[in-house]
Amino acid sequence: MKPPERLRSLIDEGLIDEVVRQLMSGKEATVYVVRRGGETLCAKVYKDATQRSFRQAVDYTENRKVRNTRQARAMAKGTRFGRESREAAWQSAEVDALYRLAAAGVRVPHPINFHDGVLLMELVTDAHGDAAPRLNDVLFTPDEARRHHATLVAEVVRMLGAGIVHGDLSEFNILLAEDGPVIIDLPQAVDAAGNLHASRMLLRDVVNLRDFFGRFAPELLPTAFGPEIWNLYERGLLRPDAVLTGRFERSTASVDLAGVLREIDDARDEESARLLRMHAGR
Repeated sequence: MKPPERLRSLIDEGLIDEVVRQLMSGKEATVYVVRRGGETLCAKVYKDATQRSFRQAVDYTENRKVRNTRQARAMAKGTRFGRESREAAWQSAEVDALYRLAAAGVRVPHPINFHDGVLLMELVTDAHGDAAPRLNDVLFTPDEARRHHATLVAEVVRMLGAGIVHGDLSEFNILLAEDGPVIIDLPQAVDAAGNLHASRMLLRDVVNLRDFFGRFAPELLPTAFGPEIWNLYERGLLRPDAVLTGRFERSTASVDLAGVLREIDDARDEESARLLRMHAGR
């Protein structure tokens, strides 16, 4: 096919040889099947912000790092440079997340290059070598649903261990490869420790998985893996091999407010005594 304008620079730079076909068009990008030498890859071409249906909500971009204070000021003011910087940060967020997650062993497409707003990466394929379908295009037996659900819950744990929450995980951005599910579409990924909305997003991601696979295996519907995972994470006990039960009971124990206040007073008294000793020793 005739290469789209945004992919011509990759051909000119020798990063790809030809564009085979359009694979899919989503809310933030259009994906093409391309060839490079003997390899078949995919190229994700990000849409301009004015063409996207997915908005860069502040919940997702909160606490994202920028290169310098000039960028930060421009982004806050909404200048043209600021909008361009925000757009670049939005695109590079997926690239950064893919590299981090691939290094952590998470089931994501392996990134190859990022050039001129185009992400070049591994093409996820099915058993026949064709582009893998999305989960929402596949019917599952109860056993398959339980198996894939368990795999993806484990991947959510592994992602969180790498410090990342997907933020928009559902059957529409998971591919079914020959060897199991592969997670895609990460420009909205958030930093688990730095984003105040991370816990809510993780819980929503896990609920989406539960509800989808629960259509095929209804016994999954009462499970509560999300709160269990986040509780372990907050307590510093989350490990990739953590044994999860899918059950979680929130503590109903009352807070010993008087005890907390006593501890604060004791700490304050101890600090005052330390300062007095320090001044007395001068």
